[in-house]
Amino acid sequence: MARKILTLNQISIKGLERLPRDSYEIASEFSHPDAILLRSHQLKAEDIADSVLAIGRAGAGVNNIPVAECSRRGIPVFNSPGANANAVKELVATAMLLGSRGVIEGIRYVDTLAGITDKAEMNRILEAQKKQFKGNELVGKTLGVVGLGAIGSMVAEMALTMGMEVVGYDPALSVEAAWRLSSKVRKADTLSALFARCDYITLHLPVLDSTRGLVNAELLGAMKSDACLLNFARQEIINEDELVKALDGRKLRKYIADFPSPALIGRNDVILMPHIGASTDEAEDNCAIMAAEQLRDFLENGNIRNSVNFPSLELERVRGCRLSFSNDNVPRILGSVLAILADQNINVIDMLNKSRAEIAYNIIDIDTHVSDDVLDRMRKLDGVINVRLIGDCA
Repeated sequence: MARKILTLNQISIKGLERLPRDSYEIASEFSHPDAILLRSHQLKAEDIADSVLAIGRAGAGVNNIPVAECSRRGIPVFNSPGANANAVKELVATAMLLGSRGVIEGIRYVDTLAGITDKAEMNRILEAQKKQFKGNELVGKTLGVVGLGAIGSMVAEMALTMGMEVVGYDPALSVEAAWRLSSKVRKADTLSALFARCDYITLHLPVLDSTRGLVNAELLGAMKSDACLLNFARQEIINEDELVKALDGRKLRKYIADFPSPALIGRNDVILMPHIGASTDEAEDNCAIMAAEQLRDFLENGNIRNSVNFPSLELERVRGCRLSFSNDNVPRILGSVLAILADQNINVIDMLNKSRAEIAYNIIDIDTHVSDDVLDRMRKLDGVINVRLIGDCA
């Protein structure tokens, strides 16, 4: 029977092609879908059918998905970290250039000359006025990168190739991210030290309780008065009221962001873009491909990669059939499941178990069929959230 994938946004065809038509049905309406694939659609808990096994987000942020409710129901939520990193990196480069030169102001000024038909006269005016659009070069300037994940590390590398000095700050830097990072990126011990030191500061952090409103009056007050702050991460990372006060008090030269806000529109010291950080054909393709492949691997093999609420866990399929189950992260549950299998003389070929916060996830390969009665016994164990039987025993 084909698995049903509910799409709640326009998903790139290159991503959908990763779900073979002989094994998957894809539509924007299903009453009992096996999985949901979306981009920015605001998904409510009550809209997630009981049949849903997983949710894939073709993008990095998951603030449009009720993740806590999904965890309670044992539904892994996948995202696509790094798939749009190059698109965001290139827009950050654009932003730094716009923030260092009078490009936008110059273009707007040229548009006011539309009524002049004499080329010589226009050239004379331009030569006389162009000095007001003079800016600075990026070479030799210092860029502070806050958050050195997939996007932040690419931005840091780009800035180095442009001749900038780079200072990074990321207390949660993973080993994998550290390997990606150039040794030329200097480390800042504190955020305030980074803000005080850099000519340009770019933010690449997720919205968490610890990062919401992170950029406040204290950090803004530590900035150089001629510094430029860039935000292509999330609007909520900055305390907007305190940002406005800092701009009014000329505590920083310019703010450039991908998140328009009524309080900031129309200011000469602010450049706002219409949330286009990942708006390239290539980024949409990459995000859709990653999300679709992760959903498929979970549905067909139980493997988990890039989940925001489940542990990463992958086990190669060899033979037999596979059990997967999620449970509260408490003692004795795995032992109880194994005891049920032992009672039925079912041999375990291979297994993996891993936990993340309050949830645990398990994959168990077995060499014989498991009856519905055995599966029901597992589901009735206190602390077990859900149980799946994946594939035929052969």
